[in-house]
Amino acid sequence: MQVQTMSILRFDPTPADVWNLPPLILHPFAGREGPDQLLEGARAAMMLRGLMPGNADEDELNRRFLLGRYNEVRMLYFLGKDICRWIDQCQEVMEKVEMPGIHAQSFAAMLVDTPPKGITEKLRSWGVNDQRVIFSRAIGLRSAFEELPFFELLSPLFLQNYHRYADHLYTCHQQLSSFTEISPERFCFELYGSEEYSRKLSEQFERAE
Repeated sequence: MQVQTMSILRFDPTPADVWNLPPLILHPFAGREGPDQLLEGARAAMMLRGLMPGNADEDELNRRFLLGRYNEVRMLYFLGKDICRWIDQCQEVMEKVEMPGIHAQSFAAMLVDTPPKGITEKLRSWGVNDQRVIFSRAIGLRSAFEELPFFELLSPLFLQNYHRYADHLYTCHQQLSSFTEISPERFCFELYGSEEYSRKLSEQFERAE
């Protein structure tokens, strides 16, 4: 079987070529039960490995563990929805400029591999120290599912190993098309939480009145 490889071009604009992209706005997606189920899943995993005492039977521990994994998938999926919405908005902006080779994969690669320094610092202040793993898996899962599947529709094998599936899904997404690499020095954007962005807009409206 012949494996097709995708070429990656480098975009080298003049110093005057700088584009302001739409802000990436992330919405809360954990839900009321999300953090509790994540914690229960982590505890169940430790009990199954004999690292923590517990009185629940193995079937119940497996159920808690898989529910915790499902909530990880859920959080990444909704993060992926926000990211893919942002990528669509970026593509709309760049459609007005004759610039061949810039596709969804261009923006995904920049966000995952070379985000602006201010974005990385903000993510660290939120407790995110490896945006590459989180963002790539979020994009991978969102590329596979139009809507989040119910817990009962995902196999235990998938939930136990979802991170591996998500890694390969992202790789597949990036190989769907040849694309031009872009740099954060030439394609600028900001990162906001949804509440933070709402406050920013409110303050702007108040100053305009």
